[in-house]
Amino acid sequence: MYQYTEFDQQFVRARAAQYRDQLERWQAGKLADDEFRPLRLQNGWYIQRYAPMLRIAVPYGDISSQQLRTLAKIARDYDQPDPELLRDAQEKQLALGEVPVPGGEPVVTRLKYGYGHFSTRTNVQFNWIPIDKSADVMDLLASVNMHGIQTSGNTIRNITTDQFAGIGIDEIADPRPFAEIMRQWSTLHPEFAFLPRKFKIAFNGSKEDHAAIGWYDIGLQAARNEAGELGFRVQVGGGMGRTPIIGTVVREFLPWQHLLNYVEACIRVYNEYGRRDNLWKARIKILVKAEGQKYIDKVEAEFREILDKDGGPHTITQEEYERVAASFVTPQIKPLARKGAEAQLHEIVRKDAEADPLYARWLQRNVLPHRNPQLRAVTLSFKRLGYAPGDATAEQLETAAGLAERFSAGEARVNHEQNLLLPWVHQDDLPELYAAARKAGFARPNIGLLTDMIACPGGDFCSLANARSLPIAEAITQRFQDLDEEFDLGDIRLNISGCINSCGHHHAGHIGILGVDKDGKEWYQITLGGSNGSDLSGPALPGKVVGPSFSAAEVPVVIEAVLDTYRKERAAAADGKAETFIATLRRVGLDPFKAAANGARFVERETA
Repeated sequence: MYQYTEFDQQFVRARAAQYRDQLERWQAGKLADDEFRPLRLQNGWYIQRYAPMLRIAVPYGDISSQQLRTLAKIARDYDQPDPELLRDAQEKQLALGEVPVPGGEPVVTRLKYGYGHFSTRTNVQFNWIPIDKSADVMDLLASVNMHGIQTSGNTIRNITTDQFAGIGIDEIADPRPFAEIMRQWSTLHPEFAFLPRKFKIAFNGSKEDHAAIGWYDIGLQAARNEAGELGFRVQVGGGMGRTPIIGTVVREFLPWQHLLNYVEACIRVYNEYGRRDNLWKARIKILVKAEGQKYIDKVEAEFREILDKDGGPHTITQEEYERVAASFVTPQIKPLARKGAEAQLHEIVRKDAEADPLYARWLQRNVLPHRNPQLRAVTLSFKRLGYAPGDATAEQLETAAGLAERFSAGEARVNHEQNLLLPWVHQDDLPELYAAARKAGFARPNIGLLTDMIACPGGDFCSLANARSLPIAEAITQRFQDLDEEFDLGDIRLNISGCINSCGHHHAGHIGILGVDKDGKEWYQITLGGSNGSDLSGPALPGKVVGPSFSAAEVPVVIEAVLDTYRKERAAAADGKAETFIATLRRVGLDPFKAAANGARFVERETA
């Protein structure tokens, strides 16, 4: 992990002290609400449907056990709403009604508190911290080198990478040093403090796209040219929202030394020509789509001027790269030391794990190969019945910190799928990790399966949402608790967004669910065939809508009908395994699935 320098630490502490002064002046009436609003947003403090929401940056997903323990303290001591506020919010949510589950108990939203939420962009969010406690929380975060900078506003947001950075078996280059250099360069960048709209950058260092870079404002894919030199393929103009667009490749190969110079050129052109008159047309994807080659030509001209006229002021030197890369040294991992009675206990745990039929499934779904053949990357599943996707209580955060310390050199990674990855697990320690993770509820072997879904907080918390996401996620999770059935269905990405802003990345789901408003009521559109760009899914693509929107009560039935159609249509693959959902969909086309979805809708209405 990157180790903060003394300057880094002073900067974060000073920012926290500055925020405390701003808060106190606002509380004293010396700052008006309109004056305080941009100041709190610059530190990650939003005002949502019922209470403040804090978004904490976790650059490129790396998080230490110490930081996890600090998040646990925030969840336990600060994420505590006023009882009257919570009661009023709960009454409003209960009034929205329940979501029926085929053959199960109806799901109704129960607003919870005292937990953190892992987001798709490797941030951590809290939903109930009172604003008068916000400065105390900022001080606490600063004590462990955390903050809310670059989590809000029309600036360059928290920079992400693929979760297998530095450990992937197909890695071209570790993207974390480059992401850290770019983070330092972009933090409080004076020219890009007021862009037309928010701006998101992602790196992918592996051959397979694990970071969904096609969906980002700028996506950077590690590559090597014919001479074997390292560089990046540059995509610009990806994004979701009302107009889902896959980024355009503007440079097939950019030498790594010029990353900052070229990205600066891309953003300068956007800053000059991006629309500021229409919020819905302000993202860079609209500019790139409208201008096409003209945008690329302007970027190349700006890049040449930066190099020729300005002398390439942000060229990354070998010395600077090595300085930052030194923080990402691979830890020396050995099996846990065991002697005497402890060694005997380990043998018992190993035999118990190997006798557990779920252990083999856990090894198959949650344990991934590592570039070091003695190590493994292990995913802790935060997709469990009774919890929203990505949610973790104070106790669970503490437990995750302990697992990271014991089994992964004190390091974990928040990933795009809203789970935690342990990147440095020795293969000999897998039985003990499994036993500990299962006891904590983190060992469900569902990674990449239907219940490993992505979901935004939706209308339960977000003031922008048109509909709730969490009761829909819970209803589907409850319906598909049979692991045999889930394994039979195989790899399926299901993503849920509560509004068109697409924080749940529904466009990229094999099955996507989007909450929409119709006459003040909650309805849901279903899309099929989306992709985040991984090898499993093929090139990044937005899903296609299967028909008119469905009521909340209809959604679980529609999903079941879509999956029944898959079972009927799938073919045996060459290796004898069943054809995947996305492969079947692309082979037979949308029509059978669309007919099944719409048929299920009408049956449900007649039954009701």
